[in-house]
Amino acid sequence: MKSNIVILWILTAYFAVLGVVYTLWNLIEHGYVEWSGSATIIGAAFLGGFIAVYLMLTQRKQGGVLIEDREDSDIDDGDPELGEFSPWSWWPFFLSLAISLVVLGLCLGFNFWISFLSLPLVIVGIVGWVYEYYRGHFAR
Repeated sequence: MKSNIVILWILTAYFAVLGVVYTLWNLIEHGYVEWSGSATIIGAAFLGGFIAVYLMLTQRKQGGVLIEDREDSDIDDGDPELGEFSPWSWWPFFLSLAISLVVLGLCLGFNFWISFLSLPLVIVGIVGWVYEYYRGHFAR
């Protein structure tokens, strides 16, 4: 986590300097401040600083050195349990296709019927993904 904090502080400083340079460059080149770009770059600096401060406070509250930060640690020293994943599941693919149809219908404007007809597919995809462990070969 220490390396992440250092990287985020470097990114914060980079975006702060870049924001100042971008703003001054627009003032010199065009005679006015281009607000959308300046606010975006300086906002990225603030967001990087927020994340860096949060990680610093989290590390201080943990009170010790994490396994990832120790030089003598192995891969097996960390917690191997990351969650339960289904590499054989087709439900995420089905759900992403259904959601893309909904978004496609919204993007096409007057073809709202595509979104209306694909919303049941989204519901079927969500229900299928949630309940895939309660039926069939992999039921528990």
